This record gives sequence, structure tokens and C-alpha cells, in this order.
Amino acid sequence: MTAAEQQITTATAASTPASAATVDQEQVHHIISRVDRAHETPMFHRIVALVAAGMLMDSIDVYIGSAVASSALATGWSTVAQNSTFMSAGFLGLLIGSLLAGFVGDLKGRRVAYQINLLLFGGFTFLGAFAPNMAVLSLCRLGAGLGLGAEIVTGFAMVNEFAPMNRRGHWCAIVSLVANCGVPIAMLLCAFIIPRWSWRPLFIGIGVVAAVIWWLRRDIPESPRWLAVHGRYDEADAIVKQMEVNGSEPVTTAAASDAAAQNRNAGGRSLGICLFVAIVAVGATNVCSYAFTSWVPTILVKRGINLSSSLTTSTLMMLGAPVGCLIGSLLIDRIGRKRTIVPAFLFTGVFGMAYAFQTSTVGAIIVGFLLMMCLYTLMASVVAVYAPELFATKVRFRCVGLANAIAKLLNVLMPMVVGWMLTALGATSIFVSISVIAILSMLVVGFFGAETAQRSVG
Repeated sequence: MTAAEQQITTATAASTPASAATVDQEQVHHIISRVDRAHETPMFHRIVALVAAGMLMDSIDVYIGSAVASSALATGWSTVAQNSTFMSAGFLGLLIGSLLAGFVGDLKGRRVAYQINLLLFGGFTFLGAFAPNMAVLSLCRLGAGLGLGAEIVTGFAMVNEFAPMNRRGHWCAIVSLVANCGVPIAMLLCAFIIPRWSWRPLFIGIGVVAAVIWWLRRDIPESPRWLAVHGRYDEADAIVKQMEVNGSEPVTTAAASDAAAQNRNAGGRSLGICLFVAIVAVGATNVCSYAFTSWVPTILVKRGINLSSSLTTSTLMMLGAPVGCLIGSLLIDRIGRKRTIVPAFLFTGVFGMAYAFQTSTVGAIIVGFLLMMCLYTLMASVVAVYAPELFATKVRFRCVGLANAIAKLLNVLMPMVVGWMLTALGATSIFVSISVIAILSMLVVGFFGAETAQRSVG
């Protein structure tokens, strides 16, 4: 740790928050404006790298759950009912963790929430490696889920609050790109490790790597935006000075008035409107992604397209995910949030419907790749960038946490809903539903959402 970083960390630990009544709005706007204009520094790059590393481990941990359950069932270590409990425990942890992270992050600080979540999912995953039975493993999965759900909320919001205004979308989308590489990495790790040494070394490895990342993140500074709105101006100023060592953009009248006129929620919108837009956009992105990745291949196999037999076929479709994240990172700052998100929802609806009528493997691969590309453009744009930008600093973590928690709840309910639809309404209803959800979300963001590109977030 450098002397400057030590000074910042010491100051953060020693100070106590001022009451809301003593907050000087002029000083808050001044701090926020300086953060918006600061050029990227080694400290900022370190924050982005450590956030991305934590979210990559989060993504890997989430996706190995099904492989662990399958392995335990195949070896007779668990039953179908125990596997259901194990998976449900993970989803419940994600739901609760998303909510708790929001309250801890807004009330106690970003650093506190940011460190606790990694400690939770790394620690409980490591303990799970030594579980004597499936019941204990399910409890460990619940504890790990608390941290996994919190990491999603805190990671993107942390980058959002440290990034310069004109590059905020780019850096958040880059973190999303790294995080979503966890899916193929998890698949490869499971395919290589589980047949040779069982699932336990996977849990040990994730726990150890999470501990290393937690140790590296111990001296990450508190968000200067959070410090400012809690009246801790000296601490915020010390951190912003570190962010300005590479210079900053000149102050403009438009930028100054924008920082003061945001009323802290995007575009001066009410909290209710912003929360409505975030819940719809984040929920739709998660539901559409889950419905496609989890159910569409199975449905198409019943139609005679054997996607599961070919690793090449699956890999080609999955390549749409990193391509979509890359597209999001390139467009989100250049053309704006809504001009990226609205067309992505539109094309998700179009390709979702088109996928329903594919009768050949080649057609399924091409349309599937395009649909995955659109879905992960939304992941990189909505979840990583847009949702955190809609809210004021004082409530950002809580509102983003609530939107993500509702999305997790919808994912928990999806298997029952999809199962009923397949039985009562047929396979086509699934694809129609994906398209309808995407189009409705497009309209909500288009009509009610504020454009947050190149604008200060309070």
C-alpha cells in the first residue's frame, strides 16, 4: 500500500458520518463533478481489475452449482430431492444477498459491503468442500449465495461511482465482459476436474482464490460520492485528489449545471419511476436469458435438433455472449444507453420468435448466436451500466439490490411457470413470451427511462 493510500484508509476508518442535516449540497456537487471529470489512474484501473476478478469468481461459482449437483447425484451422494434443496438454497441466498448488500452499502459504506460479500461466498464455498453430507452442503450454499447475490449489486455500482463520466459505460461493460467469461471457464473446469477428482477441489480452489482477491481488495478506498453525501468531505477530497493525479477534464457550465440539476435521480425522475424502469429492465434481461439458455435447447431437441450432442454446436452459440458484451462496451458511451438498450430488446424479441421456427442445426446455431449476442448486450448495458445510473448515491445500492432481488425471485419461479406453459400451452408459448417480455421492456425503457449517458450521477 502506498503512503497516500494508507492516509486515505486511515482517514476513512477514523471518521464518523455527519448527519444528513449538515450535508452541504454545494460541496457534494463539487466532489461529484471532480469525480466525473477525473482521468483514469492506476488506482482506478486497480479497482476495475479487482471488481472484475471478484465478479468472475462469482460467475464461476454460480455456474458450477448444477455440475456439482449432477456429480453428487451420479455418485449416489445425493438424491433428486436433496439436489432441489441445494439449488433452491443457492437461489434463496442470491435473493437475500441482493437485498442485504443494498442496505449495507447505502448505510455503512461501499467498502464494507464490498468486502463482506467476497468473504461470504469465498468462505462458505471453501467450507462446502468439506461438507459431510448434502444437508451441510446446502447450508454452505445458502451462505455462499448471500455473498454471490451481493457481489452483483456492489461490483457494478462500485465501478460506476469511481469511473469518469464520459467512460463510465465502457468500464462497467468491460467488467460485465470479464464476468460473463465465467460461464465457459466454469464449464471447462467442471469437465476437467470433476471426473478426475470430484467437485470438492473446485470448491477449495474458488475459496482460496476468493481469499486472495479479498486480501488484495482490503485497501480499496471508499466511494467519494458516498462520503460526500454523508458529509465526510475531507475524506472524499483526499480520495478524489488521488483520482486526479493524471489530470481531469476542464469544468464546463453545462457539466456544472448538470451535476446540480439531476435531483440525484437520473433526469430528475421520481424514485418510483426509476425503480420501475430498473425492475422491468433487469427482470426482463434475466428472465429472457434464463428462458433461452435453460429451456430452449431442450425444446429444440424434442423437435429433432440435437444440440447437446455436439460440443462445437454449444460453443458456437455461447460465443454470442462475449460478442454481445463487447458490443455493449463499444456502444454504450458512444451512442447512449437507451439507443443501445431499446434496439437490443427489440432484436431479442425478433430473434426469440425466429428461434422458435428453426428446423435445422445450422439455423439454430445462427439464430441462437444472434439471440445470445442481444441478450448479453443487454446484460452489459442494463445490469452493468444503466440500472446503477438511475439512482441517487444515497439509495443506489438499495434500489439496484431490490431490482436484482426481484430478478432472482423471477428466476426461482421460472421453472414452475415454464413447466406449466409447456404442458398447457405448448413450446411456442415460451418463445412468444420471450418476445412479448422483450418488447414490453423496450417500451418501458423507451418511454419512461432517462438517458444517463454523459450525465452526472448524483
